[in-house]
Amino acid sequence: MCSSRVREAAVDGSFYPGEPELLRVTVDRLLAGAPSPPKDASVPRAVIVPHAGYVYSGSTAAMAYARVARGRDSIRRVVVIGPTHRVPVRGVALSGVDGFRTPLGVLPVAEAWAQERLAGVSAVCVFAETHRWEHSVEVQLPFLQRALGDVEIVPLLAGDATGDEVADVLDELWGGPETLVVISSDLSHYLPYEEARRVDAGTIAQISALDGPLDHTQACGATPVNGLLVAARRHGLRPALLGACSSGDTAGDRSRVVGYAAFAFDEVPDARREG
Repeated sequence: MCSSRVREAAVDGSFYPGEPELLRVTVDRLLAGAPSPPKDASVPRAVIVPHAGYVYSGSTAAMAYARVARGRDSIRRVVVIGPTHRVPVRGVALSGVDGFRTPLGVLPVAEAWAQERLAGVSAVCVFAETHRWEHSVEVQLPFLQRALGDVEIVPLLAGDATGDEVADVLDELWGGPETLVVISSDLSHYLPYEEARRVDAGTIAQISALDGPLDHTQACGATPVNGLLVAARRHGLRPALLGACSSGDTAGDRSRVVGYAAFAFDEVPDARREG
């Protein structure tokens, strides 16, 4: 992409490999190691995936992206919403750029389309600075590049916002089967292993029942997750837990762990919708 408005990779070489071939091999290995989706599994309309370093949460994220990969011929646009860890923002922030770069190339951003669709949504702003060093969206992009190929993205960061405000943003960008929603969130942080398992089990039960809102002790991405829970009720989606673990199961000690889970949200035919 020939544009000066490209957001450069910020966490390559730390959260995931910075060398293109190693990154490709790493993501492909994670996808190949994920359980095969059931033959009758549909392409999800939305997923929740973790955003830690790949050595910690990549195997959990891959469970969702293996399901997403079934939509390679149908998905053309991906709305990716993560939380802000570094630069706070009121509402939901667009990136103001034309592309996001990873070591695998540049994913085009449907920025003009998104700004037009969201022009009447008061909680939306354009704030490139909150995107500049944020990892919660970036770590999802190599998975999208390997699972779906050259799709357009709409990267969003949710800061001080309600679940209804995030859901209103999703409503404007919802589209049909050509649009996937990716919600980026880890679960509990820095609890002892067994306590984290207990807390995360409660959070997983809430998500499975579309029972929000979550708070930020349950999930660092509680804000975008809460938005998806509202949107899922509005649009008749049903969540399915694909897998869960913690850093104590993958690459960390068990005295202070971070929890991870992957969910797929599928349309339910003739589901009763809110509103």
